[in-house]
Amino acid sequence: MGSAKWIAGFLGWVSWGPIGALLGFVVGSVIDSAIEGGQRSFSATEQRNSFLVSLLVLSSAVIKADGKALESEMNVVRDFIRRNFGDAVVDEAMEYLRRLNATQVNIYEVGPQIARYMNYSQRLQLFHYLVQIAIADNQFDQSEKSVLEAIASTIGLSASDASSVIAMFYKDSSSAYAVLEISPSATNDEVTKAYRRMAMKNHPDKVATLGPDVQKAAEEKFRQVQEAYETIKKERGMN
Repeated sequence: MGSAKWIAGFLGWVSWGPIGALLGFVVGSVIDSAIEGGQRSFSATEQRNSFLVSLLVLSSAVIKADGKALESEMNVVRDFIRRNFGDAVVDEAMEYLRRLNATQVNIYEVGPQIARYMNYSQRLQLFHYLVQIAIADNQFDQSEKSVLEAIASTIGLSASDASSVIAMFYKDSSSAYAVLEISPSATNDEVTKAYRRMAMKNHPDKVATLGPDVQKAAEEKFRQVQEAYETIKKERGMN
């Protein structure tokens, strides 16, 4: 990945904070795309860069939700960036995250901006990563839950979709139903219909433009939907 987006993002940060950085990243991606000679379509480059900076901005809000930035949470972000964007980006991205951690991120301003740049499936995948960050310390307190719910709302996710993603990580007797966005009183036919709907909504192909590694991560979310369905089928003796 080129450096123009980082320069533009930094200048945007200095002038307008996190929102300016997001805009700077998108503008910088245009320059990088031209420098790279069109090796990747501008649309795909723009989406990947927007996804990265959105992840960093919202990760900071999640990391600071409980009043402390734990190394375990920072490591989740670092590992994700390394897997999806390469070693060359890690140091710059983590420095940007540290800058974000030293200031206040207004998710109610940033969230709507992110919603304009990313489609629904991409925002759903982004939220999936944020929940993973929240549980990096093996705890999930009310402050983190409140921040996640606020983020889901500001980036335009439905409450049921947000609850479904959270239920993928916080298991209890009803979590399988929450993943499929139904209640335990649902009929067998409703369970099957809900599974088909959620499988379509969470299919990895919907985030293909973000690159193969993000798509691979989306496969895990898709697998969790399948796992929830199999759990309910086994409990009910469904064929």
